[in-house]
Amino acid sequence: MPLDGTPLHRLGFLTIGSFDPARPAQGHEETLRVIERAEALGFDSAWLRHRHLQHGISSPVAVMAAASQRTSRIDLGTAVTPLGAENPFRLAEDLGTVDVLLGGRLNPGFSVGTPMHFDLYQGAIYPDTAEQEDLGNDRLLRFRDLVRGDPVTAAVERRGIEEFAQSVQPHSAGLVDRIWYGTGSTRSAVWAAENGFHLLTSSVTRSEHGTDFATNQRAQIDAYLDAHADPGTARVSQGLVVIPTDTATPEQEARYRAYVEARSGRVGVPMGPAGMLFAADLVGTSAEIADRLRADSGYQAVTEVAFALPFSFEPADYAQIITDMAERLGPELGWAPQRAV
Repeated sequence: MPLDGTPLHRLGFLTIGSFDPARPAQGHEETLRVIERAEALGFDSAWLRHRHLQHGISSPVAVMAAASQRTSRIDLGTAVTPLGAENPFRLAEDLGTVDVLLGGRLNPGFSVGTPMHFDLYQGAIYPDTAEQEDLGNDRLLRFRDLVRGDPVTAAVERRGIEEFAQSVQPHSAGLVDRIWYGTGSTRSAVWAAENGFHLLTSSVTRSEHGTDFATNQRAQIDAYLDAHADPGTARVSQGLVVIPTDTATPEQEARYRAYVEARSGRVGVPMGPAGMLFAADLVGTSAEIADRLRADSGYQAVTEVAFALPFSFEPADYAQIITDMAERLGPELGWAPQRAV
């Protein structure tokens, strides 16, 4: 539990769904199996991260639609979908459909602004209009309004034998209240609060208060809660990379530690013009990881997590990791699994 004794309320995990480009169907099936396993273990949520022109999930909408037919309780979300690569109207239709299929279990998370590596594919989306597109906050507000059911046309119309609704169909009541915003700065955290979005934090954040990752993340969470009109309803999730080793084989643990070591050089070093900071990956027994989390000032301010799975591991590795998360790490943090009735 955090230092104040508050137990972890909701346990989730995040995956990019990496796959062998020669066998994409197998890779997507493995991701679906991880989600099914997570539900059986009692996880509260599973989150998918968008990957364009990479060997990872490029269409979380399609994967979540498939998962809707293989799960009954676990929440599904995106963390995050870069909205600059999407059409808000079409995305509202797609996500409304998925939420209907899920029975109200969808938690879509977004980022705004220019997507990462946008130069690689912006011409495929906006061959002639990229410079005229507004990729900022208004794009998310437009999506929110469409999901909420705001009118698209002035009136219900009938054209011949076809009847047209005024708003995006299908309308899924409650979806508008489950929109998340991925933040990396205090300014964006405050904007999320002012507009009523839930807050997704990750293992990357902007350096605004020195080079300690947790200090910066906590400052953004505090600013979000201070700016929120109703902090009691605000949700904040933390998404660090966490790799428990309780039931790992010696070979697995060696690979896990090598993975973490290969990424350790970037920790505490501001990167790029924005001075982005990376959190340290947490590897070790669940008791060791729980101690490190309890000492993390960012974790101390949240009651739900979406622990990020590392890239490019094997299916057996992911099965071991999420099992240890649910059966060892979660209980260390005061969490209790939710089981299907």
